[in-house]
Amino acid sequence: MTSLVAYDDSDQEEECDRALSLHASSPTDDIAQSQITPKPLSSNFYGPLPSHHYQELERGQCADVGERTLSDSHWKTHLPLLGLPEIVESISKSKPRPPEQIHDCVKEATVIPVKRHVAPPPGVKPYIPKRQRLAPPGDGGPPVSLETNCLPDESAVPRLLGEVSQWVRPHLSPRPGVGPARPQLPRAMHLSLQAHQGPINTVQWCPVPQLSHLLLSASMDKTVKIWDGAESGRCLKVYSTHSGAVRDACWSPCGRRLLTGSFDSTAMLTDVETGQQIVKVGNEFKVMCLAVHPSDPEVFLCGGYSTEVKAWDIRTCKVERVYRARIQQTLALLFLTGGREFVTSSDSVSRDSAERTLIAWDVRTTAKVSNQIYHERYTCPSLALHPQEDCFVAQTNGNYMALFSAQRPYRMNKRRRYEGHKVEGYAVRCQFFPDGSILATGSSTGAVHFYDQQSARTLHTLRAHQQACVCVAPHPVIPAMAATCDWGGELRTWQ
Repeated sequence: MTSLVAYDDSDQEEECDRALSLHASSPTDDIAQSQITPKPLSSNFYGPLPSHHYQELERGQCADVGERTLSDSHWKTHLPLLGLPEIVESISKSKPRPPEQIHDCVKEATVIPVKRHVAPPPGVKPYIPKRQRLAPPGDGGPPVSLETNCLPDESAVPRLLGEVSQWVRPHLSPRPGVGPARPQLPRAMHLSLQAHQGPINTVQWCPVPQLSHLLLSASMDKTVKIWDGAESGRCLKVYSTHSGAVRDACWSPCGRRLLTGSFDSTAMLTDVETGQQIVKVGNEFKVMCLAVHPSDPEVFLCGGYSTEVKAWDIRTCKVERVYRARIQQTLALLFLTGGREFVTSSDSVSRDSAERTLIAWDVRTTAKVSNQIYHERYTCPSLALHPQEDCFVAQTNGNYMALFSAQRPYRMNKRRRYEGHKVEGYAVRCQFFPDGSILATGSSTGAVHFYDQQSARTLHTLRAHQQACVCVAPHPVIPAMAATCDWGGELRTWQ
C-alpha cells in the first residue's frame, strides 16, 4: 500500500523519529540529511535483517537521539509507512560513536512515551472489563487504613444524599406479616476510626431512614465531619466553618442541613451536600448546647455561658424570644413532647439551687412553668426524651440517671434510678433506643452501659474505649447498631 499524502523534506525528520521509536533505533539528525522518500512495503518487510546490518549495528553506528514527544498533530495525520531496509541503510551511513554514547543512545531510544488519557465522546460509556463488573464492591483494591482515613472522599460527595446504604436497605421495608425487630444489644466492634485530633463532643445518626448510614461527629478540633458509619467508614465531608471548638451539633429533621454551635460564639446552619453556610448567627456567649424545635424546624434554641437562652428564627436571622434565669451557664436543652415546652439544665449547685438546676419553660410566653424539678446537689450535663412515653431522663454528676415525668409538675421518679456508670465531671450523654425499651449511656471509664428502661437493671456493659466515652448513639433503623466516641478523638460503631 502506497502513501496517500505527499510530504516535504521538513516532515521526514518527524517521520523517522516515530519509526525509530517503534523499532528501538535512534538516528534522527543524520536521517534528515539522507533524503529518504516513502516507498511501498516490500514483501520481506517482516523478514530477518541481512547479516551485515547486524554487524554494523554492533559496531556502534548509531546517532544521538534526544527525548522527543509527538505533538497533537501526529495523532491526527496519516503517516506513511517506511521500509525497514531503507532505515537501516541510512543508519549504516552515520558516523561511529564512542561506546559510552552508544549506551546513552540506546537507553534514550527505548523510552516508551506515556499514553495520554483521551476522554470518550459524550454519550459513549467507557468499556469496563467483565471481571471488574462482576467483582464485589471494594474487591481488588488496596486495603484502607481506617485509623488514618480521615480525609473526605470527594468522589462520594455528589451522591452524599442520593444513595441508600446496602446495610440500611433491608430494614426500610420489613416483610409482610413480620412485626418490628426486637432491639438487640451491640456487642462486636464494626468500625474503629481515629476521627478527630481533639475530643469528640457528640455523634448522631441522620434521622432520615434512607440516609441513616450518615454519621455526624463534632469535635473540639473545630471541625464537623460526616461519615459512612454503617458500611465503609469513609469520611464523606469535613466542615471547618468555625474558628473555635464545636461544642454541639445536630441534624435538621429533613437530613439536609446541620446546626452547629461553637465556642466562637456563633451558631451556623450548613448545607450537608454543598458545605455552604446558610445562616450564621452571633451570640454574646460561647455556645454550649442547641435544640431544634420539633414542630417548627426553622426555630432553634441556643444556650451557653450566659444567663439567657435565645430562640432564633433562621428565616429572619433574628432572635424571636429570650429566656432569662439567674444562672451562669446552660448545660443542656430539651424540647418536650409537642414542642410547647422545653427544659434547661444549669450549673447551679448551691444550697438553694433546687429552683435553678432544671427549669421548664413555656416556649410561647417565655415564662417559667416549673423550677422545682430536681432537688439534689448535682449538675445534669445532658437530657434525653423517651421516644414513646411522656418522660425524660437527666444525666447527673452523681453517677446516675434520674427519670422525670414530661407532664406538669414534672415529678422525679424516686423508685427508678439508672446507676452503675461513672460521670466524674465529663459531659456524658445518654440516649434511648428507638423503641424506648433500652437506655444507653457512656462512662468516664470508657465503657458503654445499657439499662432496661422499665426495671432500671443493667443489661450489658460494653468495654468500648480506653478514654472517657462521652456519647453513645443507637442507630434509628438497624436494631443492633450503635456509635460511640471518646475524649481522645476516637469514633467506633458496634453491632
